[in-house]
Amino acid sequence: MRGVRKSIVVSLVGVVLLAPAACSDRSGTAVSEPPATTTVSAADPTGDEATTSASLPYTETELQVTGSTGRVTYDVLIPQIEGGDPAVTAEFNESMRAALQDQIDGWGTDAFTLSSQEHSVAHIGEHVVSGLLVTSWNADPPGAHPTPIVATVVVNADTAAPITLDDLFPDLPAGLQALSDSSARLLPETVAGPDFERSGIEPTEANFANWLATPAGMEIHFNDYQVGPHAIGLVTITVPWDDLADVIDPELAPVVSS
Repeated sequence: MRGVRKSIVVSLVGVVLLAPAACSDRSGTAVSEPPATTTVSAADPTGDEATTSASLPYTETELQVTGSTGRVTYDVLIPQIEGGDPAVTAEFNESMRAALQDQIDGWGTDAFTLSSQEHSVAHIGEHVVSGLLVTSWNADPPGAHPTPIVATVVVNADTAAPITLDDLFPDLPAGLQALSDSSARLLPETVAGPDFERSGIEPTEANFANWLATPAGMEIHFNDYQVGPHAIGLVTITVPWDDLADVIDPELAPVVSS
């Protein structure tokens, strides 16, 4: 997962929470209150309806982040979660904000804009939460076409820690080679076709940095141009967990597949 750092809180200029009403601070920037939510829970044995936030299920929400650094202007919706274990919720939400901040900070010295393309809490499992963020990068003034930028976050719901490729594969080179081999088998059946770009699946961390944990397998999201031309769009494959059984950490296998 590119740019995911454990428990790093990223402060963004001009963060705006989606809400039905807003007020203004001294600088004139709109500051909205979080949307009201209603949760219905089962009564406890005493008949009380009260419950703690940790006992509530995780639910998907979103955060609108807007602002400008002078060089970069951004207006992006990022996936967030509510409820559940507060430590897990905080880790996931902060990691998603950090992923966006990496995109704001990490693209050269030219002016550009970032806007929303796709965002989702892709999977909320018993032991894991996965999120996807795809922004649209465009030169300022606009260039030939926007470029999508992909980021993913995977958090262990048992430990409230992000799961990295290093965590997933005790022998990282062996794990990356298994991903490369599976990609070579799966990509010909995608829009990339049999003539996909081979350099995009070499066994490097950069090539497999964007992944999600799902019950079906390790969902790999390739970057624009990584395995084919821009015209085919972003390409995704799902590597079955069985393909990785010999290289995955046995303690994490039941976590990521939940």
